[in-house]
Amino acid sequence: MAKKVINLSFGRVQIIDNILVAELNEGVLFNIEENNVLLELGLQVFKGQPYGYISNRINSYAVNPLIYKNSSAETNLKAIAIVTNDSIGQKNAMLEKQFYNDSNSFGIFETLEEATNWVKENIY
Repeated sequence: MAKKVINLSFGRVQIIDNILVAELNEGVLFNIEENNVLLELGLQVFKGQPYGYISNRINSYAVNPLIYKNSSAETNLKAIAIVTNDSIGQKNAMLEKQFYNDSNSFGIFETLEEATNWVKENIY
């Protein structure tokens, strides 16, 4: 499994095979600007190939759900997974899922391993 880590002002991203795994900093407001940074990173790293995104929510932060309208337009982004193991985080993720155009390509999981396996199945 190829692995590269990129530190950003709002968190860190691991690139594992054809997946971006983001762990955002505590207290961040993840807005359209930050999402655009991740989408651009996906374009640069995967060069037009299909890829997936995992939000590994090990910290508490806020997400503007409108980012998912933006993410839906990225044709090479094939699957989004949210990893959270608390009930509030899962409820927030369910709300966010409603903003993503293809709800079948948006999964919510309790472990990173479950999310990774699901994303790999849904990329192609």
